[in-house]
Amino acid sequence: MTIKVGDQIPSAKIMQATAEGPKEVDTAELFAGKTVVLFGVPGAFTPTCSAKHLPGFVQHHDALKAKGVDLIACMAVNDAFVMGAWGKDQGVDDKVVMLADGSAAFTKAMGLVFDLTARGLGLRCQRFALVAKNGKVTHVAVEQPGAFEVSKAEAVLAAL
Repeated sequence: MTIKVGDQIPSAKIMQATAEGPKEVDTAELFAGKTVVLFGVPGAFTPTCSAKHLPGFVQHHDALKAKGVDLIACMAVNDAFVMGAWGKDQGVDDKVVMLADGSAAFTKAMGLVFDLTARGLGLRCQRFALVAKNGKVTHVAVEQPGAFEVSKAEAVLAAL
């Protein structure tokens, strides 16, 4: 079942790309006591993700912070090394935390798996954005395959 407003963020272990290398992150700790915008993409370095999705959140970082967001995080079913390289390539600096859900366990727990096995890409994350306050979802928007409207930074800003 897909995560919805009112749900608690599932507890899972994922990896964060850091300057020192991959670091394990407990999602319960990541979301505790904060307002977090989490957006998920089908893959690092993919066309829409690199040209629009991630850059939009970097560009609107200050506006999101002004609306009370404590943390902006990007997640994909990639490894932490790929997420770190993508973040560096995109110049995210400390504006967006790059999270890796390499085995898709967290993605599965949220009900957001996108099966692209037939296209040679395996299990991926659906394109989505959510807002959680102290670990409880207050807004969630999941894109239809191929779409990019409801999960972009401007749509999240409008929802806050």
